[in-house]
Amino acid sequence: MSRTRIKICGLTRPQDVRAAVECGADAIGFVFYPPSPRAVSIEQAAELVALLPPFVTAVGLFVNAAPAEVEAVLARVPLQLLQFHGDEAESDCARYGRPWIKAARMRPGVDLLEFSSFHSRASGILVDAFVEGYGGGGKTFDWSLIPEGFARPLVLSGGLDTDNVAEAVRRVRPWAVDVSSGVESAKGIKDAAKIAAFIAGVRHADG
Repeated sequence: MSRTRIKICGLTRPQDVRAAVECGADAIGFVFYPPSPRAVSIEQAAELVALLPPFVTAVGLFVNAAPAEVEAVLARVPLQLLQFHGDEAESDCARYGRPWIKAARMRPGVDLLEFSSFHSRASGILVDAFVEGYGGGGKTFDWSLIPEGFARPLVLSGGLDTDNVAEAVRRVRPWAVDVSSGVESAKGIKDAAKIAAFIAGVRHADG
């Protein structure tokens, strides 16, 4: 069985980046959405990305950002993957020449196959709970909304934590899981013990 990849998102402090890397995270997410309590400046992000060793992916999260804003980040921060959480069209996501994933905000009535077809050039599709605002809401959604046999790389997000991630991996069998609030002691402040327990839960479910 393939190994579930793990992304820890919304990091703001060097010690949290180090803890995530030491625990075995595959990717680290940095939020470039100013209303978020987990948002980082370009300067902060550049310093944090510099801490990442080889083969740990730096991911930048954007929400309906103007192209100039994204380009300003990319000029200073060596992001390897872009993550779009707003109402961006495929052309908006693909214009930067970087691999990207698109978030689908799941609730009854959302057709994930249709959504996926609108973003055919995405490296994968991230499924998150529909909440007011964007991201980090700590809410799960009905995983049965994900179609059986969804053929593209699926990143499961939305309300995952140390208590439910093993069940989530067993039931959904996603390509990757993405966690933010579920490993925090406060918004934007990660808890190293929770990160370790979360990753251990994924590995246990992988068998």
